[in-house]
Amino acid sequence: MQLPFFLARRFVAGETLDEALPAVQSLNDDGLHVALDLLGEHVHDRDVARQSRDTYIELVRTLDAVTPPERRNRISIKLSMLGQLIDEEFCLKNLRALMEVAAEHDMFVRLDMEGSDLTDSTLSIFETMHADFPDHIGPVLQAMLKRTDRDIDRMCELGVSVRLCKGAYGEPAARAYQDMDVIRARFTDYMQRLLKHTSYSGIATHDDSLIRATKQFAADESISRDRFEFQMLYGLRPDTQREMAADGYNMMVYVPYGTEWFPYFYRRLRERKENVFFVLKNLMRS
Repeated sequence: MQLPFFLARRFVAGETLDEALPAVQSLNDDGLHVALDLLGEHVHDRDVARQSRDTYIELVRTLDAVTPPERRNRISIKLSMLGQLIDEEFCLKNLRALMEVAAEHDMFVRLDMEGSDLTDSTLSIFETMHADFPDHIGPVLQAMLKRTDRDIDRMCELGVSVRLCKGAYGEPAARAYQDMDVIRARFTDYMQRLLKHTSYSGIATHDDSLIRATKQFAADESISRDRFEFQMLYGLRPDTQREMAADGYNMMVYVPYGTEWFPYFYRRLRERKENVFFVLKNLMRS
């Protein structure tokens, strides 16, 4: 069944880049930074992966041209879109071509984390690219995964920028914590380590208790607000995003777009019952 795009419009900025760019400009005008993501994942065709690479290269050039100098706009990608599931060397070749253009435009590339079956591969590819592009690439780590404790140590050792999130994928108990209080406790510990040992990481959460804990830890440790950023998703808590930016915190908004929006849309519905209510309300109006 092909669902109509209007159901996802709260969470996805558009199906084309031209539709998404006004959202980027509006966020930038309100003092927010943007991570722009062309949606797509699990590519198994080499030609599709190459096309995705070329589209992202053009995205870097377009985003650089419209980004005000005071904003930290960047792109976010899933490696499975660049051929990770086909062959890692093929994926590395595609990513390197993208990274060369990103470095030329001084644009940061965030490697999204997918399911735990791809974590080892993603971090291995990241470290290979980090050796050549240390200032322009960084991974996402998920607090729910039990392995993240050692991955945080490794990223702190490297001093790289990490996006820390709770995690949105369904994972078995053998690999991931299932209790939200435990996940929050792990998130808090990882946040503290990142703020102390990396120069600019992203704390990605809509959870007020974690936002308060981050602010308090930074204040207690005299960590400047320029040393980290908060991150939220497009369409979720927009008023809070602007309030935090007005309070002097760096706030980055993850802005997805593209025709392959359903997997992302589905994960947003699984995360919060309020998102389901929002969609049902729109269905009743249609």
